[in-house]
Amino acid sequence: MTSLRGPPDERSVDELLSFGVVNLDKPPGPSAHQVSAWARDLTGVDRAAHAGTLDPKVTGCLPILLGDATRLAQVFLEGAKEYVAVLELHGPAPADLDAVLAEFEGEIYQKPPRKSAVARRLRSREIYDLELLEVKDRQALIRIRCESGTYIRKLCHDLGLAAGTGAHMGHLRRTGTDPFDDRDLVSTADLTDALVFAEEGDEEPLRDVVSPAERALTHLPRLTVAFSAAEQIAEGAPIYAPGIVDVDDATASATDGTLVACFTPDDAAVCLGRLVGDPDADMGEVVSIERVLV
Repeated sequence: MTSLRGPPDERSVDELLSFGVVNLDKPPGPSAHQVSAWARDLTGVDRAAHAGTLDPKVTGCLPILLGDATRLAQVFLEGAKEYVAVLELHGPAPADLDAVLAEFEGEIYQKPPRKSAVARRLRSREIYDLELLEVKDRQALIRIRCESGTYIRKLCHDLGLAAGTGAHMGHLRRTGTDPFDDRDLVSTADLTDALVFAEEGDEEPLRDVVSPAERALTHLPRLTVAFSAAEQIAEGAPIYAPGIVDVDDATASATDGTLVACFTPDDAAVCLGRLVGDPDADMGEVVSIERVLV
């Protein structure tokens, strides 16, 4: 019989670390890869992964997936990102800078920079919100909420061209990557101290800074399967309609191909998959599994 994870709030510290996530506040200096390697070594797990690359100088929201939670990395390709950036203008800020920024909301086209790890082909990205927060001399503080994979440095360059002054990106801080934001960031010192307290018998600080990995799935449509179905899924079986006990509103209204998260009735994550059928049907395959999490 396959062993399923129990309820997230009842797991031991070892279980939490082996399937957990830390909403880390990345400091300037190290790369995102170096930060995740540091978290892996510090917590003693066999592997760790970061949720979305940040350049060494960039700070802010960098969720770190621990242990088996690394299987969830793909969910961060589905959600939005949010940044606060300093736009360094090469001339006096135009009076209509607000209007210039508004022109970039919606679909834009970008070609990845020469140093990127992806092919340099023109591609579209969605800018959900672009807000001017403050202007001082030749600096503008802007907030950007955008689709994953948007190059903020290139966006700042294009904003400068549209403003007629030229511009480049100054300081950049990521303030959110769905479903995480900067309201409960954990510093490297917080995580280090919490692990020390845990070794001394005080688990509460560690439980405050390391969340069950299910937290990384809260922005996805949710589907609940019976325990018996979860055991079969863990052995590689598809998700059929008779094994489903509940769907949320987002799943009920989702279209085929939507990424959904599947849980047991006690809120433990089972798998990620794509919707391929009607969850309210009596028969047939409903979800094509992409990642088994148990």
